[in-house]
Amino acid sequence: MTSRESALIDALRMIATHPAARGLADDAAVLPVEAGGLVLTHDMLVEGVHFLPDDPADSVAWKLVAVNMSDLAAKGAMPLGVLTGHGLGRDRDWDSLFVEGLADALRIFNVPLLGGDTVAMPAGAPVTLGLTAIGRAPECGAPSRSGAKAGDDLWVSGPLGDAGAGLAIRQGRMDGGLASLVTAYQRPQPNLPLGQALASLVSAMADVSDGLLIDARRIAEASGCGVAVQMDAVPLSDALMMVRPDSWETRIEATTAGDDYVLLFTAAPDRRQAIEAASSRHGGNARRIGCCTADRGFALSWRGGAVPLPARLGFEHG
Repeated sequence: MTSRESALIDALRMIATHPAARGLADDAAVLPVEAGGLVLTHDMLVEGVHFLPDDPADSVAWKLVAVNMSDLAAKGAMPLGVLTGHGLGRDRDWDSLFVEGLADALRIFNVPLLGGDTVAMPAGAPVTLGLTAIGRAPECGAPSRSGAKAGDDLWVSGPLGDAGAGLAIRQGRMDGGLASLVTAYQRPQPNLPLGQALASLVSAMADVSDGLLIDARRIAEASGCGVAVQMDAVPLSDALMMVRPDSWETRIEATTAGDDYVLLFTAAPDRRQAIEAASSRHGGNARRIGCCTADRGFALSWRGGAVPLPARLGFEHG
């Protein structure tokens, strides 16, 4: 009988059709170096930390690809390929559904599977998955977190909080809700074309993975400036507003829950019209939500008044 590892590799071989993958018959992929440089990123998903034990395997595969594509979007990069790491847990049925979801995500994001590795996990260990994504840097250079300047606008490319609400629904912490909220949690939709369009317009850019507030603070710290966020300017979706009131508590939850995978960026005020045009062309909903300051502080306002920072700005391991 074919081993689970061999069966999984055979299934992956069916979707690893790019010449650089060498049919998954070699120890490494060979990808020609692109002019302008490469962007490399790696993310892991661990059962019980990044996804729930009863989340469908195809959605877990989608999320594994999407979180890495979100990192490429934040660098304005064009995806070139991915390498996957798969800790064998659960059973063959889980593996098969995972491969189906992986193939679907790779097709939608138009990125080839180039290779990876599989390992056996101890009995009872959580499902552990990794993915490395490779992208082509834009001609203007990949934006970093460290380019923000005092006086720059702070922008976000879409609504916050849907994924957090979706997780709350899945965990039974929130009654009712729309299927779109659960979908936002299980199948995030990073906007690669928008990231590519914004790359030459921004001074700093990142994706919102751990929460808007903590990711905004990271931009400020990396750039040596401060940031002021207008909480009432943060966009919230109609779906979220149907199940939660537009209150301070809702906005704190929306800006600290994470898993949004929208773009957070800074830009000079004279770029506003160009940013709004790029957002409109590429399906974004870019909103100015604050500004960068010279005092290196981190400040929040709500309906015209200063408010204290919450004890928790977002998700942090440990």
